[in-house]
Amino acid sequence: MKLPLLLLMAALPMASMAQYRSQVWCPDNGDGTYTNPIINADYSDPDVCVGPSGTDFYLTASSFNCVPGLPILHSNDLVNWKIVGHAIKKMVPEEVFDKAAHGMGVWAPSIRYHNGEYYIYWGDPDHGVFMVKTKDPAGEWEEPVLVMKSKGIIDTTPLWDDDGRCYLVFGWAGSRAGFKSVLSVCELSADGTKAIGNPVIVFDGNNTNRTVEGPKFYKIDGWYWILAPAGGVPTGWQLAMRSKSPFGPYESKMVLAQGKSEVNGPHQGGLVRTSQGEDWFLHFQDKGPYGRVVHLQPVNWVKGWPVMGVDKDGDLCGDPVTRYKKPNVGKTYPIQNPVESDEFNEPVLGKQWQWHANYNPKFGQPTPYGFYRLYTNKLSENFVNLWEAPNLLLQKTPADSFTATAKIKFAAKKEGQYAGIIMMGLDYSALVVKRVGDKFQLQQVTCHKADKGKPEEVKVIAELDATDKDKIDYEPAIYEEIYLRLTVKDGAKLTFAYSKNGKKFETAGDEFQMREGKWIGAKFGFVAEEPAGKAPSGFLDVDWIRVTK
Repeated sequence: MKLPLLLLMAALPMASMAQYRSQVWCPDNGDGTYTNPIINADYSDPDVCVGPSGTDFYLTASSFNCVPGLPILHSNDLVNWKIVGHAIKKMVPEEVFDKAAHGMGVWAPSIRYHNGEYYIYWGDPDHGVFMVKTKDPAGEWEEPVLVMKSKGIIDTTPLWDDDGRCYLVFGWAGSRAGFKSVLSVCELSADGTKAIGNPVIVFDGNNTNRTVEGPKFYKIDGWYWILAPAGGVPTGWQLAMRSKSPFGPYESKMVLAQGKSEVNGPHQGGLVRTSQGEDWFLHFQDKGPYGRVVHLQPVNWVKGWPVMGVDKDGDLCGDPVTRYKKPNVGKTYPIQNPVESDEFNEPVLGKQWQWHANYNPKFGQPTPYGFYRLYTNKLSENFVNLWEAPNLLLQKTPADSFTATAKIKFAAKKEGQYAGIIMMGLDYSALVVKRVGDKFQLQQVTCHKADKGKPEEVKVIAELDATDKDKIDYEPAIYEEIYLRLTVKDGAKLTFAYSKNGKKFETAGDEFQMREGKWIGAKFGFVAEEPAGKAPSGFLDVDWIRVTK
């Protein structure tokens, strides 16, 4: 049994509650250098800004259909990051995102500080350009404002000019607009809430810079700058464009590419300046099943161009760095990484967790008793696979190799209810406890090409006698207490294991090759489902999950 919440909090030193150091990936080497990626997790299409202090950096990233959306991470040195919140509690339109809407929603956001407030803009390719704002990025954000109703506009970034006018740069999704590889600029109202001008094409990359997208807008030393990736997600490069007018014409140059490094497709991110006058570029690298992880590159201005990484041959196009000196931010800050493990000791859900659709309290709720409770979700009458499930509670993979172990108790009230741990993507595999008759089976449930409607494959691992028959939640149920584990190795190879006592684990099922999801990396966490019908819901109580080597 864990200590009651208040006693446990009193027993913990404040430092242990304030900083979390990952066992599986820490970019700060402790000697004044860092190793890329600075965030080895799927924060795709990252953007960053700095607050008025000059030492508070805030990062956000695409969240697509995952809720809460628009994660907010904070750092004081651009290397050590902490998840501090989310800008969206619920996606709109609700009738779309109350269901699993894979790959839809928030595409390539931008975050900016302007006139005492923080703004985030993003393009939803099906509904338009949205904006949220706040005075406190770690606190509450205002409700989204629809800035431009449209279909096909994506990857939006505002720029407030010296005279107070506001401009927006954006790209186009070929799947919705019918054309792509084009960047446009339009004028917004001074408060950034609506378009007051028509779009102007400022860059066409269809010849030598195909798939140009994800533009970021800046004004530096009298020049308007658009930084944009081109060449495709896994194989592309980073462009810098400059003009004396927000509407162009722009001259462009490639300023970052893979070169002789092992970092494929280094592009799409944000430029930021430290209080000491250094410029840095945060961008992603596509790592397939692991998603798009975040790298940090030094930026040096050479002949008027922002050369990123290290340019050894003098062509003004840098190669990505692997190990490099940390940014000069005036002082040294403690090591800190995004939280992965969770003891579920607080009556709020940890910030690393997201649902696959808008949250419904029927999915699950925290408790003050040291566990999180998930209820079994009723699947559809025509169920094929879990691509339809909105109630998957998931987090990003934190490293190329790691182990996640969970202590759970599952109470099943009816035949066919099941719950356990899952690695979810276009392909998925789960290790679940399922009620069969008056007993449980431990099963591996695997699906290949879930997005294509392919059926699941089930492998029975073991027969489990129910721990007891009792009255749980005032209704007859049987329950099982068990430890479930998943281990990921280099190459995104996953294996499961289980234990009855938490000490001796037995391998369970077949090795599984992870696959990414729809525009996101594979994610792991918890699943609790049941067949369609009128049965009372079963429930999964998660005592803890611990991410280790």
